[in-house]
Amino acid sequence: MDYTWHYDSPLGGMTLASDGKALVGLWFDDQDYFAETLEGEGVEKKLPIFEETMRWLGIYFSGKAPDFTPPLNLRATPFRKEVWEFLLSIPYGSTMTYGEIAQGIAKQKGVERLCPRAVGGAVGRNPISLIIPCHRVVGAGRSLSGYAGGVDRKIALLELEKVDMDKFSIPKSI
Repeated sequence: MDYTWHYDSPLGGMTLASDGKALVGLWFDDQDYFAETLEGEGVEKKLPIFEETMRWLGIYFSGKAPDFTPPLNLRATPFRKEVWEFLLSIPYGSTMTYGEIAQGIAKQKGVERLCPRAVGGAVGRNPISLIIPCHRVVGAGRSLSGYAGGVDRKIALLELEKVDMDKFSIPKSI
């Protein structure tokens, strides 16, 4: 059984999900693939893991890098787990391209090459927003497209982390 809790962030409502011990989901309420990894509807219940996650979010939204990661339970294929675990290595205030991530994972696996598009598919399905920092992933040519929570939020999150936004191309459609 999964449990849920609501958090009001400065960028909109968020839903936290847990298996009772670890975080299995953290989504902006209107983002793509919302609650995709939940098993059933989830029962609303305040749990210690939610307290810890809300503490992490409070630190993050105050403009500081949290010095801990709540326990995570990544429900996915081995490939998606690899990608999400790699995302955890992107430092606060930094960005990486899909291609750089593909190269990094290929190196870890001892293979010559990995497809950046496959990495992009896994990044887009990240069920634990912010903590697994998919908002720090940018396209080739430093494009800020491709964030399930919306490009406006991606920009706001990178600005919160004091990333130099002048080096990115921002889509005209936002």
